[in-house]
Amino acid sequence: QVQLVESGGRLVQAGGSLRLSCAASGRTFSSYTMGWFRQAPGKEREFVAAIRWSGSDTYYSDSLKGRFTISRDNAKNTVYLQMNSLKPEDTAVYYCATGIIATIWTRMSQYYHYWGQGTQVTVSA
Repeated sequence: QVQLVESGGRLVQAGGSLRLSCAASGRTFSSYTMGWFRQAPGKEREFVAAIRWSGSDTYYSDSLKGRFTISRDNAKNTVYLQMNSLKPEDTAVYYCATGIIATIWTRMSQYYHYWGQGTQVTVSA
């Protein structure tokens, strides 16, 4: 059974930085695309970024590109989300996710079948 556990979320002031981590277990992590999504109160879940199994390709939401960076360490079965220049509108629960198919390359959440429990990021003004 695939398990994803996010960590690193906390309260931070606007303009600050955070690095989220997602530890994966239950299958060969290094073979699969990993994604980050977020959900703010009262809003739909939103795609943040994705990274291919090798780390060679990354894909970002246009609105977040340049401030957020996704990376992975396959030796540690962990994917990261570095978030810089945080804004109050970045406040959300952040989730990592992966799919049944190793090579998915999409922003559409329905193709990601496994999700973590989420980690809360709160950005104060």
